[in-house]
Amino acid sequence: MNNNETTRFQINVDQTEEAEHILGDVLAALKEKGYEPIGQLVGYFLSGDPTYITNHNGARGKIRRMERDELLEVILASYLQKFGD
Repeated sequence: MNNNETTRFQINVDQTEEAEHILGDVLAALKEKGYEPIGQLVGYFLSGDPTYITNHNGARGKIRRMERDELLEVILASYLQKFGD
């Protein structure tokens, strides 16, 4: 592949649904424990350190079911949908 070509990436629907479920559960657990979810999630995504995510309600195990890059792809795709295709 030429470095001047753009690589195409496709997110599948099952991956999106799983990510939304995982992130919803993790968000709820972080809030229940009194953490600021955005900061905790950013720390996790940047460092890969799962200790940024509480063990409460199994949230740490749940977030590790998917790769960080896969979760970020779903988050970004959802955000960008607001601006149209």
